[in-house]
Amino acid sequence: MAEIDTSLLQPDRPGLARAAALLSAGGLVGFATETVYGLGADATDDRAVARVFAAKGRPSFNPLIVHVPDLTAAARIAVIDGAALMLAQAFWPGPLTLVLPLRPDSGVSQLVTAGLDTVAVRVPASALARELLMLAGVPVAAPSANPSGRVSPTTAAHVMDGLSGRIDAVLDGGACGVGVESTIVGFDPVPTLLRPGGLPAETIVACLGAPLALPAQNGAITAPGQLTSHYAPRGTVRLNADRAEPGETLLGFGSVTAPLNLSPGGDLTEAAANLFAHLRALDAMGATRIAVSPIPQTGLGLAINDRLTRAAAPRRG
Repeated sequence: MAEIDTSLLQPDRPGLARAAALLSAGGLVGFATETVYGLGADATDDRAVARVFAAKGRPSFNPLIVHVPDLTAAARIAVIDGAALMLAQAFWPGPLTLVLPLRPDSGVSQLVTAGLDTVAVRVPASALARELLMLAGVPVAAPSANPSGRVSPTTAAHVMDGLSGRIDAVLDGGACGVGVESTIVGFDPVPTLLRPGGLPAETIVACLGAPLALPAQNGAITAPGQLTSHYAPRGTVRLNADRAEPGETLLGFGSVTAPLNLSPGGDLTEAAANLFAHLRALDAMGATRIAVSPIPQTGLGLAINDRLTRAAAPRRG
């Protein structure tokens, strides 16, 4: 891939206009959402979507999330009814992705859906992201704006560090407030938690008045973010560590002494917001072996542990 002069755009009218024009012309733009930065491309443009896979080095069997500005735009590309409509009305805009039946006339590229008859859709809570989507006038496929398998970006600098020279621009929306990707729920045939994320599963269950099913463990990729090895720093990762062993660097949580601590006060919201930035900091420190303190398996802890488990998995290739 020939190197591109990647522009860093400001979150003002000229910056938004330039970012939207790039997207509508088939360009690639990194942009902030409340969860992490996404790498956006026109979801109806096969060539633009192919550039996303090339820029990230992402396996083509891993589908992408389509971002739209509102529920009306989502309904143009997906069938939204029943429990899905209930969740969309309750939690959009927000860190929730719904995997829904794809409308035959959606225009969405098969590269986005990885050939499935469903599409992952969300309406981000970030006002800047929604304004960009409105101006672009197209549904925008946007995985996290980082090389595939590496730590997701939560600042514009993270995106530039990983993808500068491979994409057209980054729209600087500041630091992401949530810090982990969206929760993904599917409906085949009942509401199913496909990926924990920025919206706690307990909150979804309370809205539905029924438990969420768990996906079948058959290895099939049905939604983004399901690769076993993902979100990985360069060093190996050991989970649920009471202390660091010789040669390890401790990533702490709660009242432990560590070079980096996700939340000294044990706040899961703070820990989620810090997770990817701290993993990147460990890379910058040259940490080759990382020990991670135990994280409670409740609320946002479910999403944090999911990302850490994937970071600790054996690496592909």
